[in-house]
Amino acid sequence: MTNPTVAALIARSNRLGADPKNTNYAGGNTSAKGTDTDPVTGEQIELMWVKGSGGDLGTLSEPGLAVLRLDRLRALTGVYPGVEREDEMVAAFDYILHGKGGAVPSIDTAMHGLVDAAHVDHLHPDSGIAIATAADGEVLTREIFGGKVLWVPWRRPGFQLGLDIAALKEQHPEAVGTILGGHGITAWGETSEEAEANSLWIITTAEQYIAQHGRQDPFGAIVDGYTPLPDQERRAKAAALAPTIRGLASQDRPMVGHFTESEGVLDFLSRARAPRLAALGTSCPDHFLRTKVKPLLLDLPATAPVEESIARLKELHEAYRADYRAYYEAHATEGSPAMRGADPLIVLVPGVGMFSYGANKQTARVAGEFYVNAINVMRGAESLSTYAPISDEEKFRIEYWALEEAKLQRLPKPKSHATRVALVTGAASGIGKAIATRLAAEGACVVIADLDLGKAQAAAAELGNADVAVGVQANVTDESQVQAAVDATVLAFGGLDLVVNNAGLSLAKSLLETTAADWDLQHDVMAKGSFLVSRAAARVLIDQQLGGDVIYISSKNSVFAGPNNIAYSATKADQAHQVRLLAVELGEHGVRVNGINPDGVVRGSGIFAGGWGANRAKTYGVPEDELGKFYAQRTILKREVLPEHVANAVAVLTGPDLSLTTGLNVPVDAGVAAAFLR
Repeated sequence: MTNPTVAALIARSNRLGADPKNTNYAGGNTSAKGTDTDPVTGEQIELMWVKGSGGDLGTLSEPGLAVLRLDRLRALTGVYPGVEREDEMVAAFDYILHGKGGAVPSIDTAMHGLVDAAHVDHLHPDSGIAIATAADGEVLTREIFGGKVLWVPWRRPGFQLGLDIAALKEQHPEAVGTILGGHGITAWGETSEEAEANSLWIITTAEQYIAQHGRQDPFGAIVDGYTPLPDQERRAKAAALAPTIRGLASQDRPMVGHFTESEGVLDFLSRARAPRLAALGTSCPDHFLRTKVKPLLLDLPATAPVEESIARLKELHEAYRADYRAYYEAHATEGSPAMRGADPLIVLVPGVGMFSYGANKQTARVAGEFYVNAINVMRGAESLSTYAPISDEEKFRIEYWALEEAKLQRLPKPKSHATRVALVTGAASGIGKAIATRLAAEGACVVIADLDLGKAQAAAAELGNADVAVGVQANVTDESQVQAAVDATVLAFGGLDLVVNNAGLSLAKSLLETTAADWDLQHDVMAKGSFLVSRAAARVLIDQQLGGDVIYISSKNSVFAGPNNIAYSATKADQAHQVRLLAVELGEHGVRVNGINPDGVVRGSGIFAGGWGANRAKTYGVPEDELGKFYAQRTILKREVLPEHVANAVAVLTGPDLSLTTGLNVPVDAGVAAAFLR
């Protein structure tokens, strides 16, 4: 049974975390002090429950709480060695846990435990950080809150900050919280309801003050030529730039991308003060840990041609990397972790929007959300005063903090297809769906393309949310629809690494029964369709300069001369040779092209369910429901080929173990001697 104090804490945390105006994703922490039974002595003991490291308030549940003995936590003040060695106190948390202790305690644990209040909230609201980063934030804090909220000068999170806040609260019993310089807010109360009310009061009061007293144009005048492009033109330019920008952001390590075109971002990029403010970087530690200390801002108008924008982005990227290396070298000490990479995580393009990057789609999306928070913070600070974030030296101390490095080291090993973006055609059912499912399971972001948009979206939803998979409509015989699917892919996930030409159909007829329309339809879908998809994808792969994979789901019929199947088998032979042709042409760009030749995949197949199965069963003189068994019995291994077997082959061919394999057509047919490759 959940302790009532814990239940109230979780409910409060979820309410606060559900509203982005209160705190950013995975930002801030909440705590509650109370009693519970010691299972060893049976006595009531004082405990503190606090959100663990890396958790999210909006989705917090009991396993996400760290549980600590309050008496032992307070006793740490007697062994505190001073601010120069305060990082050592994190290891001491291991000795004050209750039982197994729950989640890993965060660096903010001392802030919660040392403050003499039963309930404490630490949040990162845009309005609060706007005051915290204003040049005269201390004066504004007194003016706005009238002594009920105290100013705490910037100090890196840790044990000393907890002591500082605790001392201020003791000296000012009338106070309900603090503004943490450069960082965020804290609030407290003797009940969970009181703490929540105080947090919301601080946030709302700051919002209202900014709205009533702030300047109307905090970012300055609109710059001619930097206003947003019309919707269709803007998204087209974003899709054209995205592959190059992703390649730049992935020079040190592969990244997944996210595109944001919100009104707030576009307005910021159209204003005169945007370059100065962007160069100052973000301030709240949660922000710059996700966004890097500053973004890369394209210094060209929205109307600049794509080619000119790309050329300038490449120049700015080199300058950005040099600047970041200088930042690292200026502040690194002998014990600093190695530089993690010099590429930007936020790229801003006036008139178009923001591209954000991370190790997965969620991280990329959240990085973008955090930079939107930063824009809101800059807007509020510039409305009342001047935006003055913490110094680069302090940012470096956070970014390359040994405790942050330890947190990164705890991350699980990436899956084989992590950071890879896949587009699979004909993927709402059968082989395509199995391929999409396997690639998603291996860590890829997947775009499911299908003739039926509803089915494509439903199949994507089965794999997870939009951070994992999206569904798009595409008729692969239509050049514009193919391009639209590729554009949708790069806007959804930043780029494209892996395309699977799976869309297909079959009309099983003899030579004399096959009409010209039958022939054209099958060649349009599979031969021409594969060509169109591969061509559109190749442009992205080449622009990214990250290599990639193109896979053709051909057929054992590409080499096996079966009866009554001329149009299908001929177009499959076309696909199989496209594999060889494209492998030669795209190899210089690091792109591998391979094919898979399955035997008849009956179960789960849209082709077989659409009449092909009945036709083939009739041709071979077996009941339709036994066609799979029939195919199995004619193989060497006597096993039926399933969609999952084809998906397995795709995963292997596009994974790290066959990185030097290209131009290969792999049989997945349980052994059909007549289809052996020669």
